Amino acid sequence: MNQVAIIARVHGSVDEIAREDWNRLWAEQPNPTPFMRHEYLRALEASGSASVQTGWQPAHLALRSTHGELVAACPVYLKTHSYGEYVFDWAWANAYAQHGLEYYPKALVAVPFTPVPGTRLMAKSPALRERLLRELQQWCSDQGLSSAHLLFVDPSDLKAAQALGWMQRQTVQFHWQAATAHCLARPRDLDALLQSLTQEKRKKIRQERRKVADAGVRFRWRLGADIGPQDWEFFYRCYEQTYLEHGNPPYLTREFFAEMARNMTDHWLMFLAEREGRPIAASLVALNQSSDTQGRSVAVAYGRYWGALERVDCLHFEACYYQPLAWCLEHGFDRFEGGAQGEHKMARALLPTRTHSMHWLAHPAFADAVHRFLEREDLGIEAYWKHLETRNPFSRRLTSAD
Repeated sequence: MNQVAIIARVHGSVDEIAREDWNRLWAEQPNPTPFMRHEYLRALEASGSASVQTGWQPAHLALRSTHGELVAACPVYLKTHSYGEYVFDWAWANAYAQHGLEYYPKALVAVPFTPVPGTRLMAKSPALRERLLRELQQWCSDQGLSSAHLLFVDPSDLKAAQALGWMQRQTVQFHWQAATAHCLARPRDLDALLQSLTQEKRKKIRQERRKVADAGVRFRWRLGADIGPQDWEFFYRCYEQTYLEHGNPPYLTREFFAEMARNMTDHWLMFLAEREGRPIAASLVALNQSSDTQGRSVAVAYGRYWGALERVDCLHFEACYYQPLAWCLEHGFDRFEGGAQGEHKMARALLPTRTHSMHWLAHPAFADAVHRFLEREDLGIEAYWKHLETRNPFSRRLTSAD
């Protein structure tokens, strides 16, 4: 599409872009996740979770043809802090401050509070994806912003940002993937998956699960429309209390989850832990089914939120890993993503996966300093990756290489 036929506009709310237009473009992307849907982003704004008041000012960028067709778009936020991002740049902000320069506000292309890899630069073609990023960079320059950051990107985003000379940063998450579970055959259930682990890891997991069962805790799950209003209300009580026990208010408001119940019901799976007939904890998993670049169906579950009203040893592991993994195996899901950080997940059959972000800094000297910093950080990441490879929890006698 000819570049002169494109009109770029920054929107102060995702509501300024028609839901049908946004979601139609979303569905065409190589790695769509439910967190990039119009309904999810709107819920963050409408609930006050991501707003000017919380330091997340929406400034979404959209490209349209002269006929009005939405051909590219991305969620953009002006940030006055670096909370809720999971890619940490506090040291960069401190360096700016030490030199009397303002790091904030900065531009962030990401889903607030959601460290899930996927397409960020939605576009109808690679050329339009690159055009979208150029428009973003120009807008940041015009606004006098210090920087722009593209978080948890997919390969198509990565390629576009590399073409414009953005700096790449990598982190590590832990995911379970059926296709790379290091087993000779795809495990049918959690017991079969545990059999593929080393004896030490298998024993530890069974001990953890036994502690929860011996405490009298039983689980049930509810999917989509079967999650009732009372379940959502109970979940939020758990979620809020767990945040407050750690000394922080929750990022997401009660109204955000009410929006999820109203407008994205089919994307949610809830696990409820009960003891003596009373619910005591809950975890919430997001679900998505899409097609990969070869047209194959891919079913993915994302471990997202949890909370408990009572303390039970190992309850977190059961609610957030073992119950979702068992469900994924039973229902033929291809991947379970356990969220940001946490190498303890590796002992529970979630293997390391590289995730990527891309960064642009307006100040040449600081850009050069950050580039050198990232080179050193990459060396550390590679050493960490090699260390993780030595801790593979799967039994070598069952690996496909044997």
